[in-house]
Amino acid sequence: MSVAISTEETLVIETPERVPLHFALASIGNRFLACAFDHTLQIVAIAVVVILLAWTGNAADWDGRLLEAPKWVVAVLILGVFVIWSSYFAVFEWLWNGQTPGKRWLRLRVIREDGRPVTFWEASARNLLRIFDMMPFPFYSVGLVSVFISERDQRIGDFVAGTVVVREREAEAPTFDQIFASPTSDTALRRSFKPVIFTGDAGALTEREIEVVETFLRRRWDLPEATRQWMAWRVATPILYKIRPGFEIEGFTYEGFLEELLHRYRAERRFSD
Repeated sequence: MSVAISTEETLVIETPERVPLHFALASIGNRFLACAFDHTLQIVAIAVVVILLAWTGNAADWDGRLLEAPKWVVAVLILGVFVIWSSYFAVFEWLWNGQTPGKRWLRLRVIREDGRPVTFWEASARNLLRIFDMMPFPFYSVGLVSVFISERDQRIGDFVAGTVVVREREAEAPTFDQIFASPTSDTALRRSFKPVIFTGDAGALTEREIEVVETFLRRRWDLPEATRQWMAWRVATPILYKIRPGFEIEGFTYEGFLEELLHRYRAERRFSD
């Protein structure tokens, strides 16, 4: 199990290879802006639902007398508002690998305390308690107090789900284009780590995703060790999130997983061809 060590502004996660990955914790200001943006989208979506139902079902006059609407319209309206309000954050964070539109705009991301991507259950757990963090509604007073006193800037929902919100520091990590633009010095793919045996459909990945894995494995030895481990984490994380493989955490390494993934993908393609 990876060990998370936190400082005042930085979360340091030690990978199974004993290499520390440094994450910048999201500031309260950025989290507030992202949250405000997301709540604005929620309000707009709810307004659109109300207008469409009012127009479709002749629900009410434009002065807002929705109580005079047909019962089915009121029922659909209540259901729509509930779904938009309760599932917006959880669904986006699950489908977008820890991001909502507001978080993506400000380059924030929710991750687990061990650095792995959030699952549906973590996304749901942290957002089920959002209404508690918002108390007294809608000022997020409980959440703000929790963030201030927490070493990892976690609100109550984060404590329960075991998650943290980090800021993507693109300037401190090389981009894929920067890494893959240099000439290839070692074109041979070889296994350098113990294979990570996993259950999952490697065929669900696109050819472009496999090309990224293959290119990284070909050129990784031109990189310093810390950069290599960082890039291995960056390449492996969205794939782990996409195919959700089952594996034994004991002995897991990101590079061992990527090596096994590439060999399995190529073997399956040769068999299917």
